Amino acid sequence: MRHCSVQVRGLLTREELDRYNSLIEVGSFLEDQSQYDLAYIIQKEIDLLILPAIERLKDKGRARDRATAEYLKSLQEDNDSEDEEDEEGPSSV
Repeated sequence: MRHCSVQVRGLLTREELDRYNSLIEVGSFLEDQSQYDLAYIIQKEIDLLILPAIERLKDKGRARDRATAEYLKSLQEDNDSEDEEDEEGPSSV
């Protein structure tokens, strides 16, 4: 049986994780019994089960990318405003 990544497993709900662990156990038993045709069906069920968690992981990545872009944009704006102040020269007091 192929396991999903730790990141995906971490995003499974409790119900999904319980079902995942049960399916892995059944699939491993079937492989031990050389019932590869049935283990294939179990693997397909696992693949369907983890799809929502994969989407959650993608969403987290997209949110992280947006936050990074916003941070870099704010750094650039800060840098631009400092450059404008330097071009104005020393302020007369």
